[in-house]
Order: sequence, then C-alpha cells, then structure tokens
Amino acid sequence: MTGPGADFDAAALPAFLAQTFGAASRFALDRISGGQSNPTYFLTWGAHRMVLRKKPAGPILQGAHAIEREYRVLAALHPAGVPVPRPILLHEDPTLLGTPFYLMERIGGRIFTDCALPELPRPERAAIWMGLADALAGLHAVRPDAVGLGDFGKPGNYFERQIARWTRQWRASGSAAIPALDRLADWLPAHLPPDDGAVALAHGDFRLGNMLFHPTEPRVVAILDWELATLGHPLADLGFCVLPWHTAPDEYGGILGLDHTALGLPSEAEFVARYRRGPAQAAPLLPFHKAFALFRFAVIFVGIADRARAGTAAAENAAGLGHLAERFAARALAILPNP
Repeated sequence: MTGPGADFDAAALPAFLAQTFGAASRFALDRISGGQSNPTYFLTWGAHRMVLRKKPAGPILQGAHAIEREYRVLAALHPAGVPVPRPILLHEDPTLLGTPFYLMERIGGRIFTDCALPELPRPERAAIWMGLADALAGLHAVRPDAVGLGDFGKPGNYFERQIARWTRQWRASGSAAIPALDRLADWLPAHLPPDDGAVALAHGDFRLGNMLFHPTEPRVVAILDWELATLGHPLADLGFCVLPWHTAPDEYGGILGLDHTALGLPSEAEFVARYRRGPAQAAPLLPFHKAFALFRFAVIFVGIADRARAGTAAAENAAGLGHLAERFAARALAILPNP
C-alpha cells in the first residue's frame, strides 16, 4: 500500500526492498509534507520503519539537491554521537526511482514549524529554543577532520565563496526582477568581515523546522536536511538560526512583532548567549551575518518558485512561497547600516 503524491513509480520499490531487507508482508510509502528541496517519504517495509529521501524529478541546477553529501554527513556524525538519524543505505543509480536516493532510520519526535510554538504551554517554549541553541553548539564542537569530513569543503573565505555561489544561482534564475536582492548581492561582498579562520561543519539550514525534538523533553534528537552542509564559518549557522527574530509570523513562521515576554519566548540575545555556553566564538554576530543568511534564504525561495513553475517542487505549498524572496531581501536591507 502506498500513499499519494510520489514523484516516482513506487511499484519499483518492493523488489529492491525484498532483495535488501528480505521479504515482508507490509509496504507503505507516504509523502512527508515540507522538504521543499528533496522529496521525502516515510517508508515501511515489514518491521523496518525508514525515511526515503531523493533528488527531485526533472532538471536541477548543478550541485543542487546533493543527497550524496547528506548521506556522507549522516554516516560521519551518527557514530560521533551527534543527533542525526542512522543512515541505512545510499542508492546512487537513478535507474530504480529516476533519481538517486537514500534510506535512513525513522525517529519518533516532534517538529515545530511555527517559531512562536503556539502548540506548547508558555512555560515550555523557551526551553525548546535553548535546546536548539545547545544542538547547534554541540554540532560546532565537532572537529570535521576528526569524523572524516576534513575534505568536505574548502576552509577559509567561506562567506566570500558562498555569496558568489548564491549570487550565481540568483542570476541564473528565470525569476522576475527583485531589486532588493540585487542590492544585497552587491552589498555583501563589499562588506566582508575579516576572516578569523574559524571552521566548523556548517549545516547551512539550521532552523527550528529542521529539528526533530524528543517527544517530551526540550532536546533535539535528530538534525535533519543536510543538503547544504559544508565546511564553513559557525557564525553562518548562528546568523541563520536567529532569523525568526527578524521575520514576521507570515514570513515562514518568524516572531518579529510578537510580544516575546508574554509568549514566553527568549530574546535573540538570550538565544545567542545560550549558544555561547558551548564552543565560544570570539567573533561577534554582526548584522552582516544575519543579512547574509536572509540573502541566502531569499535565493532558496527563488529556487522553490522556479521549481513550482516547472512543476517539480517537492511541497504542495511551494507556489505560495516565491514572494518571500522579496520579503526576506527587504528584511536584510533593514538590518544593514547604510545598505
């Protein structure tokens, strides 16, 4: 039995699963909402409860949707005790499902997509955010070379290279003009902070909605969606993680404009202070880092809109997210001094 919405012929899976895991009487495949970039499914094969993650069907930009890199990160971090799902297998031959895919264990837990955490009692909300800060600090405490990821990217000049990469992706898009995004693409490389040499495994999309929390505790049990991971600067992840304080509730679930005290939400300064209880970073979190994060997220939204127009977007609400590229670019300019 399979659920609707698969972007491939699910009939091809049972024979492969039987050969890999043995015969089973139960087969279920259900599309998971979210996963804007790479289609993701719950897969049940007998007693095996797994998650299948694959590249989207159709043409994709070179280097995008790199599930092979995702799988390598899981394989490196799981034995090191970082909260990630246990990787099961990587299938790089596109013949079976039309694209490469991988399987990982399915972990029970909670996912929060609204950063105001309305589904939780007020006293529990700050603890969730502190758990997120702890997970980020723990990730950045891992030395890439110690887990076999020393060659996972180019150390140094991270922001310069990333700005160039996302600018190329923005300019390669067929999207309508967004002047604010063009202004950011010009401002950021002209205002790079000095390179302090800090290197960590940068997740690239570290935010509340990509975390699986323990069913009852304010603790991250699985960091998800590693497609954008590379060797990078830890302040890139931290800058990205604080974006909810700079975006409104209708802008991907931000908390800008809400009464944080009344809602039991921490301030940005409290969140950053909790992160710094881990591996402290000498360099301060600057408006540059937040603007860079907003710029990158804006370009991601452009890509989602492009895929929606092409009919290859992974999520049903993709078509309604394209306008956020302009909104996020405007938010970035509002953070910057004299943009």
